[in-house]
Amino acid sequence: MSTLPADIPALMERRNRLLGPAYRLFYDTPLHTVRGEGVWLHDADGRRYLDAYNNVACVGHCHPHVVEAIARQAATLNTHTRYLHEGVLDYAERLLATMPPELGHAMFTCTGSEANDLAMRIAGAHTQASGLIVTRFAYHGVTASIAQASPSLGRFVQLGEAVRTVPAPDARSMAPEAVGPAFAAGVRAAIADLEAHGIRPAALMVDTVFSSDGIFTDPPGFLAEAVEAVRAAGGLFIADEVQAGLGRTGDAFWGFQRHGMVPDIVTMGKPLGAGHPLAGLAVRPEVLAAFARECRYFNTFGGNPVSMAAGLAVLDVIEREGLMANAQRVGRYLRERLTALAQRHALIGEVRGAGLFVGVELVNDRTARAPATAETARIVNGLRERQVLLSATGEHTNTLKIRPPLVFSEAHADLLVDTLDSVLATM
Repeated sequence: MSTLPADIPALMERRNRLLGPAYRLFYDTPLHTVRGEGVWLHDADGRRYLDAYNNVACVGHCHPHVVEAIARQAATLNTHTRYLHEGVLDYAERLLATMPPELGHAMFTCTGSEANDLAMRIAGAHTQASGLIVTRFAYHGVTASIAQASPSLGRFVQLGEAVRTVPAPDARSMAPEAVGPAFAAGVRAAIADLEAHGIRPAALMVDTVFSSDGIFTDPPGFLAEAVEAVRAAGGLFIADEVQAGLGRTGDAFWGFQRHGMVPDIVTMGKPLGAGHPLAGLAVRPEVLAAFARECRYFNTFGGNPVSMAAGLAVLDVIEREGLMANAQRVGRYLRERLTALAQRHALIGEVRGAGLFVGVELVNDRTARAPATAETARIVNGLRERQVLLSATGEHTNTLKIRPPLVFSEAHADLLVDTLDSVLATM
């Protein structure tokens, strides 16, 4: 502890005493942040860090337009959705307008976990089934029902009896045209196993960039056959857009749109409010009907006027500042620079992703693809010491996860890559 900044040991002791042992911190040397602005986080000693990780602050930390919208509405009215208010209707119209017309209803929550939990309740009511198919290292949330469908939480969080996992759509070991059929074959096998145990499938739920599995985005369209398979078995397709949504992939506003089909339910999370706790789902009206007949839905804070003001402001910024196009342009530039970096550092096995969601897989042997897990941890911490923030993902935690605010520029990409280059040179 003596090597840590002077304020850190006391804060860690206080945190552990007050919050208990279940919480975790990033980095070997924890970061004490006190201020955010754009793509920068500032620590208590005045140092600024390039944030290449936090998608929740999707339009940048403390964007003035979002801050002003929240403050203005908080000073006027904040209450729940059991009174009439234009804000929730205005936001629902704007949000649904970004999606195919088949998705006609919106429902609001505070977190992506709640949204996915609600989605499964709706799917179960519609299908009168309980089976859920997710990818092998998926993360969908922390409520009891969704934690049991989030294998990335760890081996001590048991999968539910009605949950089945399938391999992620990994294009590294096959031709691009084989990715879709291979993923669909896994889904069909999961359906068969559910049915062999007397369980009918209610839904296939996937994060449409497969971020926890290691970031698998290509080729566009590969999801379609798996969706057809689950629908043929009577189930629904739930697109979890907490990671991929709001133009992050650059070529589509929502990740599912890259695959040329319309989900039955789309779930969204806190990036909707750029850090304000706003989440929710969009759903086909015919899918929601059975749930609505069976029970009422109410969420004290979901859909409140302040959250709606935050959501509208985020959509304003994405549109006015051209952030989807920025994600495509800067993301392409970032991947090109990272691919060039791989020519100098054998530890880089593959660069993949779409827009401003990029994965850099690190391996000890490119032929065998042996995961460089320990090295990845050292690199993440080395970048933090050089004031660049990102994390790692994947089943072996050996893929650098680069997911910055959408206002990231080419200059920021240069700083990220140059700093990574300097860290790799020490390995």
